[in-house]
Amino acid sequence: MIRRLGRTSEQDGWASVGGMAELHDLTALEQGAAVAAGEVSSAEFVEHYLERIDRLDGPDGVGAFVTVTAEQARERALAGRAAPGDGPLRGVPTAIKDLNLTAGVRTTFGSAAYDDFVPEVSDGVVLSMEAAGLVSLGKTATPEFGSPCYTEPDGRPPSVTPWDRTRTAGGSSGGAAAAVAAGLVPVAQGSDGGGSIRIPASCCGLVGFKPSRGRISGSPMYGDPVGLATAGPIARTVRDAAALLDVLAELRDLRDAAPSDIADEWQQVVGRLEALQRALDDAGVDPADYDRDDPPEGLDPADRTAIDAAARELVRPETAQSMASVETQARDVCQTPLYL
Repeated sequence: MIRRLGRTSEQDGWASVGGMAELHDLTALEQGAAVAAGEVSSAEFVEHYLERIDRLDGPDGVGAFVTVTAEQARERALAGRAAPGDGPLRGVPTAIKDLNLTAGVRTTFGSAAYDDFVPEVSDGVVLSMEAAGLVSLGKTATPEFGSPCYTEPDGRPPSVTPWDRTRTAGGSSGGAAAAVAAGLVPVAQGSDGGGSIRIPASCCGLVGFKPSRGRISGSPMYGDPVGLATAGPIARTVRDAAALLDVLAELRDLRDAAPSDIADEWQQVVGRLEALQRALDDAGVDPADYDRDDPPEGLDPADRTAIDAAARELVRPETAQSMASVETQARDVCQTPLYL
C-alpha cells in the first residue's frame, strides 16, 4: 500500500516531502501530522501496520510481538476521530512492552507462569500513552521478568534484529526494538534498568533513551526494588524519541490506574494530607519548621488549633491502616517482580 502525503497545486493527488513513500517510512511525528491534517487516518495506519505484523512477525519473523490486539487497535483508531486533544502523536500506532500492565490485555512478563494473566488495570505509562492518543497494536516481547540482556520469552521465538536475523535484538526491550526496526510500529515504549533500552537500540540501529529516575511515573507502584528501572522511548529518530518521552513523562495519578476500592481509600488519605497542608499554608508555616511541642512564635492560637487537629487526624490508627492498605493493595495490583 503506497500513499503520498501533502496536496500540491501542480497535480491532483498526493505528494510526499521526499517523493513516494510507504506509510511505514514516515516518522512517528510525520504520521501524527498526517493524521492531524486529515491526509491519512489513524485507521489506515493501523491496518497498514497490522498487515506488516501478520506478514513479517510470524513464527519465522523477528519475534517482536507476543500479543497482537488488532480489534482493540481498530476500535481505538476509529474512536480517536472524535477524541479531544491535538498532541503530535495522536492516532499514531505504537506497542507496549509485556512488562507493563494493560487492562483487559494479557500481560505475561515474559514468563509461562503468567500466560493467562489479564490485569484489571493499566499502569501509569500505558495511561499516559492512551491519553496522548497513541494506538497500541499489542504487547512486545521481553525475557522472563525483564531480567536478561537478550529477549527469548519462554515458549516463544527470540527477538532478532531485522538487519540480520541470525543476531539478537538484545534485551530486555528486544521485542520493542525489533518492532520499530522492522517497521511494525514507528515508535515503541521500552524500559531500562541496566541497559534494557540502550542495548536493543544498539543491536537494531535505533535511538533508545533511558530517562533519569523519577522523570516518568511508575504508578500505581513500581516493581523495581532498587529504583534503577524506568520506562523510555525507542524510535528511529531523535525527534520521535523526544516526542514519546514527552508523552511518557506526563504525570499520572495513582487514582487513574487503581481499582475503585483502592482509589477511594487513597482519596481519603490524600484528603487528610491536603487538610494538613492547607492548615499550614493558611498559617504561613513551613511544614519542615513546625513542631507541635514548640510552635513558631506569633502563630495564631486558632491556626495552631487547626494544625494540631489535622496532625492528629494523620496519626490516628485508622489513617495509618488506610495508608498501609492502599500500599498493600497497590502492590498486589502491580505484580511485576522487575521492571527492567
